[in-house]
Amino acid sequence: MEGYILALDQGTTSCRAILFDHDGRIRSLAQKEFPQYFPQPGWVEHDPMEIWSAQLSVAMEAMATVGVGAAEVAAIGITNQRETTILWDRRTGRPICHAIVWQCRRTAEMVDALTPAQRSLIQERTGLVPDAYFSASKIAWILDHVEGARERAKAGELAFGTVDSWLIWNLTKGAVHVTDYTNASRTMLFNIHTRRWDRELLDIWDIPEELLPEVCPSSMVYGYTDPAVLGGRIPIAGAAGDQQAALFGQCCFEPGEVKNTYGTGGFLLMNTGHRAISSSHGLLTTIAATREGEELNYALEGSVFVAGSVIQWLRDEMRMVKSAPQSEEYADEVFDTAGVYIVPAFTGLGAPYWNPYARGTVVGLTRGCKKEHFIRAALESIAYQSMDVVQVMEEDAGVKLKGLKVDGGASANNFLMKFQADLMDVPVYRPKCIETTALGASYLAGLAVGYWKNTDEIKENWQLGRTFRPDIASADREKLLRGWHRAVRCAMAWADDREG
Repeated sequence: MEGYILALDQGTTSCRAILFDHDGRIRSLAQKEFPQYFPQPGWVEHDPMEIWSAQLSVAMEAMATVGVGAAEVAAIGITNQRETTILWDRRTGRPICHAIVWQCRRTAEMVDALTPAQRSLIQERTGLVPDAYFSASKIAWILDHVEGARERAKAGELAFGTVDSWLIWNLTKGAVHVTDYTNASRTMLFNIHTRRWDRELLDIWDIPEELLPEVCPSSMVYGYTDPAVLGGRIPIAGAAGDQQAALFGQCCFEPGEVKNTYGTGGFLLMNTGHRAISSSHGLLTTIAATREGEELNYALEGSVFVAGSVIQWLRDEMRMVKSAPQSEEYADEVFDTAGVYIVPAFTGLGAPYWNPYARGTVVGLTRGCKKEHFIRAALESIAYQSMDVVQVMEEDAGVKLKGLKVDGGASANNFLMKFQADLMDVPVYRPKCIETTALGASYLAGLAVGYWKNTDEIKENWQLGRTFRPDIASADREKLLRGWHRAVRCAMAWADDREG
């Protein structure tokens, strides 16, 4: 098959663009980090214009690196950080304020104020645990705090979008305002059973429907790039939130198949087929990437707020490592953590705890703790949080995990993957291409334009890179987990005593 698929991978800390060929191989990759803004403790913001500028520049760079013009790009697929909320002026295309990022906790008290009946309605219709993580309270906050925003929204002058909508709007120069089912299902405003924006949910937050984008399947042609943007009319044919895109990119097409992505956060998803399974343990029921004309697919998800970003914290704030790969070297220099546990609840705890007030906690410190122990404890915290999710997911789905497919930047850390296998007591499978989020977006776009015929053809591209097998004694595993859960209780106690 001639030509390429261009995947735009808009993440929490960087924008990437990757050109894939028909075999799913990376032909070029460009990446650019963009600023993070923390105006108050627990608040996280992005500048939408900086996101667009970074994403456009890496797209142009990826194409220019291998001399590819618009005519050689069969389609564009988009995958994005989910829940992050942007409101902009429909006439000028300019944001009315900074984007409120999924990690931001400023609206926790708004969510706390929900009545039991409202919380029950939200969970029943959206599959989500009511939390500041999702977009609804962020939209309401902007409408309440930006002068004139609510009146302008009701007049149809403003547009809301998650980052996929924002990118498509800019790629088409305002011709298309859409989102896909996966991103819509993360707003806390979308009924995942009827596949519509829900009037009662909008009323809870006093959000005008005039703000909202059209909701479409994850694989279809939404529109075309304006020729002035990338030099031609390229079909924009796929969009999915990053975790649903990774599930698709890992070829988890059958019910019961599981993947874990180690990105800024950690996200473990299980394909549950056409059945929306309700969790009794704080997991989320969400929509999986679905092609145009297909019956809707669902997934169970456990969301960990801090995974790879704990390594970034070690590098940027603690200055314990100069690069992320260096964390593996330090961790391998010691046999354990000397009893130290780190709970990286920088923005609260996600699944299965859902405590927005918990904060980062270090326990077990002794005089013998060295930098190497501290770094190892930070890496181990990523695996512990994923283990918490796996245990409750197995109960909700009634399925025992037989193996785990992994991807995302931190999955390149061999120490972390081996420790994950030891904790879960199952093999961990890392593919040769760990860029499965972008790959999933490219598959969704390519299927929509006939670049790939079907999912069977896509499955042939998946190649195993390395298997990590467990070899730890059961008693040692249980001891480690008991220590971890003690540490989590300490982080929760900090949250419980916040009024004291």
